[in-house]
Amino acid sequence: MEFNEKLQELRKSKSLTQEELAEALLVSRTAISKWESGRGYPSIDSLKEISRYFSVTIDDLICSDEMITLAENEKKEFANKYVSLLCNVLDILLIILMFIPVFGNGTASSETVSLFGLNGINPWVKTAFVSIVGITILNGICGVIIANFNKPVWNSHRLVTGVALSILIVIVFIATRQPYAGIVCFAFLVIKGFLIAKVKQQ
Repeated sequence: MEFNEKLQELRKSKSLTQEELAEALLVSRTAISKWESGRGYPSIDSLKEISRYFSVTIDDLICSDEMITLAENEKKEFANKYVSLLCNVLDILLIILMFIPVFGNGTASSETVSLFGLNGINPWVKTAFVSIVGITILNGICGVIIANFNKPVWNSHRLVTGVALSILIVIVFIATRQPYAGIVCFAFLVIKGFLIAKVKQQ
């Protein structure tokens, strides 16, 4: 008997609804539905809770093949979360553009300045720079906060948003002839791409 069938049987033996079992295990009803339909496995911690709640051993709940699948899923989930966190930190690190001199200060000047010190260009262009960098930094901060809620879908959305913003920043800086700032952002984008590709290979 597979894990999903065992879980259904144990739940019904106590005359519990999926909602009631979810409340007892401190998980969502969607999680119980997913486990019982065979579309996924609980985490190790949730498996321990199920074992305690129904007073059965983990070996009674899950066979060795399922345990291997569970361990692989947990490893992949951890890797995804770790990469998402690193990419969010890279977004936050764009704050350095506010303070390090990597921007050309207009055609009339040969000096390089920080984003805050930029005054030799069109004010609208500077506003666009500050806005896009600020939004990317905020996206990274939100991503770090969301990482604590154990919501893989949210992490995934934030990661996609971060990559899209990074691509946009590189395009904007190159198009406005800010090569040094563009190179810094491109380097961050390459690191993100490498991390994401590494996880996809697993």
